[in-house]
Amino acid sequence: MLYWLTALSDGGDFFNLFRYITFRAGGAFLTALLFGFVFGRPLIDVLRKTQGKGQPIRDDGPESHFSKAGTPTMGGLLIVGALVTATLLWARLDNVYVWMVLGVTLSFAAIGFADDYAKVSKQNTKGVPGKLRLALGIFIALVASWIATQMHPVELKNQLALPIFKDVLLNLGAFYIVFGVLVIVGAANAVNLTDGLDGLAIMPVMIAAGALGIIAYAVGRVDFSEYLDVHYVPGTGEILIFTAALFGGGLGFLWYNAPPAAVFMGDTGSLALGGALGAIAVATKHEIVLAIVGGIFVVEALSVIIQVAYFKRTGKRVFLMAPIHHHYEKKGWAEPTIVIRFWIISLILAMIGLATLKVR
Repeated sequence: MLYWLTALSDGGDFFNLFRYITFRAGGAFLTALLFGFVFGRPLIDVLRKTQGKGQPIRDDGPESHFSKAGTPTMGGLLIVGALVTATLLWARLDNVYVWMVLGVTLSFAAIGFADDYAKVSKQNTKGVPGKLRLALGIFIALVASWIATQMHPVELKNQLALPIFKDVLLNLGAFYIVFGVLVIVGAANAVNLTDGLDGLAIMPVMIAAGALGIIAYAVGRVDFSEYLDVHYVPGTGEILIFTAALFGGGLGFLWYNAPPAAVFMGDTGSLALGGALGAIAVATKHEIVLAIVGGIFVVEALSVIIQVAYFKRTGKRVFLMAPIHHHYEKKGWAEPTIVIRFWIISLILAMIGLATLKVR
């Protein structure tokens, strides 16, 4: 919205700053951060008052989690509110990619909100039926993937780009949209599975978003894409503003979510943020890189898949408990130890993912 102030510029004054994506990204970060600090405590007070007993705790979960009973959920409203407000304020609103990512974020947030509301109101851990959640997520991702394919350059349409091997493109044809659905829905549910400890999910999301934001900015510029030898996808640079807002909103939320958490993000936040990461990866043609920078989420999801498949086949468990962060809890690791080590791994993976931009 503030980009329109450039109409008042003569080319060398203050208003000219609003032409620059980096300047507006900084503004989005600060706006979202301020939003989190201003509205965080009031929102938590409202959630605590309206939810009563807070988020239900699983009976079969780690014993240490029973002490968290009464903690309110739906804290994702703070993150989503911050990033949407900041994005609408600082991004170019004539950019389709911005609306595509925002649409996915808000739609998955709505699914998560309905699920959180059902859990809190009924005081059980079931929420919205899994098949309905999945069907809605697939529909949203299908629309988003189709929009992305319409916006991609002709030479990249329906193509899967590979990191490092810059000259290799795999033509998936019509299956590319299906692949895009798998990326978006998979990312949403993987982040949802990771959100099991105080502060565990939000920092890896912020780190992955930061890496994807840098990638979006690079592939959205002709000069950078040529220098880094990556595929040019015009218009994706504006996504940096969204990721900067997500980072700022995430920090504002982490202030209250750090152990011991005053609020949980709930499915409202985890589904929204995971869906956003997937949508950004599809928009920028960096779906494979998402699996690297979001490697923590991949491992968490795989641990559940492996556990379920192996148990059905043998009646035995591979992990003491899945997702894998619960396995380490059962082994006696302190919650802050697990959280911080997962943060460190996420940062390492993000650096590896960014390194694929320049391999010569």
